[in-house]
Amino acid sequence: MGSEAPLPKWASTPCIMGIDEAGRGPVLGPMVYGCLYCARSYQKTLASLNFADSKTLKEEKREELFENLKADESIGWSVDVIDPRELSAKMLKKNKVNLNEISHDSAIGLINRVLSMGVLLTEAYLDTVGDADKYRIKLSERFPSIKFVVAKKADSLYPVVSGASIVAKVTRDRALREWVLEETSENMHRSFGSGYPGDPETKAWLAHHKHSIFGFPTLVRFSWGTCTSYYKDMVEVLWESDKVDEDVGYGSSGKQLKLSNIGFGKASKRKIEEIESSGKGRCKFFHSRKLEQLTHF
Repeated sequence: MGSEAPLPKWASTPCIMGIDEAGRGPVLGPMVYGCLYCARSYQKTLASLNFADSKTLKEEKREELFENLKADESIGWSVDVIDPRELSAKMLKKNKVNLNEISHDSAIGLINRVLSMGVLLTEAYLDTVGDADKYRIKLSERFPSIKFVVAKKADSLYPVVSGASIVAKVTRDRALREWVLEETSENMHRSFGSGYPGDPETKAWLAHHKHSIFGFPTLVRFSWGTCTSYYKDMVEVLWESDKVDEDVGYGSSGKQLKLSNIGFGKASKRKIEEIESSGKGRCKFFHSRKLEQLTHF
């Protein structure tokens, strides 16, 4: 997504880029990374376009500025929209990817995208995610030909980042307004407030839209701690497995141990690994075919 016109002549001259995000904290909706780039010689003009940190602007002003920058042939922009399901899946999978890593990967992806278009990027400005120096070093090692400036509140310090902030925020706002709820349950509505965990309207929406079996609608980042308190009212999940030794998976009653909280059990990671490596408690499909878990190839 973004400006898709043929590469302008100014893109072959030294260019600068700003990168910022919108929607890092909310429990609802996507996280959006946006970038804005232009010729280095256009910096003074850029500073006169009244871009500011999107959080300090009213929605109408953000929309106006976004339309202005889209119409400006001396500016390019692009976005990366990260679906809430992707965020939760990465944060909960076996080899977890935390939110900072997801953010870094998105920013790197935007830089790669613009470079692949043929834009001569020489400078890039970003709001810090994690330790500013470590982030700058990481980017510089990846893109040694680009000078990186990573700073707190970069969206209020550098107009090129302010512009990126507007791109990201307007894109996220529009995505939420146009979001189509895939679920067909009755009595669903769109009055979910700001989407931030502390918003009473958001909390009420989560409570109303939780399902005892299927959890939350796909709009929800179910890996967020905000959702944890709702799990106690949900149905426990029992996993079918072969009969195993009492000291592995069964108590004295002979009943299979339960994995509660929609599949999240309390067994230690070490204990689970021991069970898996021994072959006990393995699904019939793997056991009958004598398939073993390999940790080294």
